[in-house]
Amino acid sequence: MDFVTGIRKKNTVGIADILRKGMYDVSVSLRGAVHTVREMRGFSFLLLRSYEGLVQCVVNETSSEALQAAVRTLKEGAAVKVSGVVRAELRAPNGFEICLTAVMVLSEPAKDAMLPLPIAKRKLNTSLEAKLSLRPVSLRNLRERAVFKLQEGIVRGFRDFLFSEHFTEVRTPKIVAGNAEGGANVFKLEYFGKRAFLAQSPQFYKQTMVGVYDRVFEVGPVFRAEKHNTTRHLNEYTGLDFEMGYIDSFTEIMDMEAAMLAYTMELLGREYARELAILGVVLPDVSKIPSVRFDEAKRLAAEKYDRKIRNPYDLEPEEEALIGRYFKEEYGSDFVFVTHYPSKKRPFYAMDDPADSKFTLSFDLLFKGMEITTGGQRIHDYDALQRKMVERGMNPADFESYLMIFKYGMPPHGGLGIGLERLTMRLLDEGNVRETAMFPRDVSRLEP
Repeated sequence: MDFVTGIRKKNTVGIADILRKGMYDVSVSLRGAVHTVREMRGFSFLLLRSYEGLVQCVVNETSSEALQAAVRTLKEGAAVKVSGVVRAELRAPNGFEICLTAVMVLSEPAKDAMLPLPIAKRKLNTSLEAKLSLRPVSLRNLRERAVFKLQEGIVRGFRDFLFSEHFTEVRTPKIVAGNAEGGANVFKLEYFGKRAFLAQSPQFYKQTMVGVYDRVFEVGPVFRAEKHNTTRHLNEYTGLDFEMGYIDSFTEIMDMEAAMLAYTMELLGREYARELAILGVVLPDVSKIPSVRFDEAKRLAAEKYDRKIRNPYDLEPEEEALIGRYFKEEYGSDFVFVTHYPSKKRPFYAMDDPADSKFTLSFDLLFKGMEITTGGQRIHDYDALQRKMVERGMNPADFESYLMIFKYGMPPHGGLGIGLERLTMRLLDEGNVRETAMFPRDVSRLEP
């Protein structure tokens, strides 16, 4: 009888093994996909792609004719196992190459398959539409891969930092009976004869769980049925959400986000230096982030850039860009917290400013002139929440399960939601949020 006892060590190595153990002038075996084959006078270079990056393998005129022929006939995308001797070579990726002695093909592409994109190039010089339509192929390009490794680092930083601050990770439903944000931009579902929606936000459930764990967070999909097709909107994106109880001020939420960003940027610099170099990213300084009231931010941008304020209740994309520009020019910051948004433009659960109920104890975080975070303090009093619902023409009876949270007691609390793709987009200075969505969903795209 056989027993499963855990992971069995394979007789192959990876890039990190070779570098860490200094395995030079040693015969090794490794596995990977054929990234490209380059024919030179008297040489053939085989570049293998693995999760760690590229490995350069070489055959020359001293190699057997069978080996030379085997390398020449390899197709891009084939999965292979190679063996050979490691030699130091500073011009090769990672500073070494494998002088091949054997190649074993593990699997091959279809006979007539030709790669539709030049994935071996440093950057895919093709349209965004082509990259997205051919996503399983385009993601094999090193630069495209680096985008989502960096995104992994952002999520890792968010999660690890919040664990260190005693947050509990939760998972909330994405099929819901009502919508948290209000408005009509929801995806409707037929749910066994009942009306249901895809969740616009985990807001109600985050608040529920503050009553259980005090501090909670979630990384999960968010759905918005917005019909406009812009460079900054997706119909499905990844939300980084947290909610925290027993706060004295909504500014504690901003403090927590600033500390999380500092932790995450340090992690990216330490653990993702290779991806940062591939993408040419310079990490922003988050040691101190300016904070400005909503009305003051609008005034500053209007006066400096001679732009008339057209909408006193919200920030237009052009205004966000100008406010970001103002704080970059005046304070050298890529980030700015804009606080005290008008109550008229915030959800019913946003707590009004006791000093002026036209404004809320809420904020957005702008990064290079684009909103990447919305957050603030929530109403935690049962009666106050019902009054605000009625003032807005809402029927509290329609929110019975939500109001149950507060009926039986809740601490002062607040939280935020970050758009992962937008944060990545601004970090990379990309012009379209679809560049930072692995498989984007928009008004025209459901595949691949």
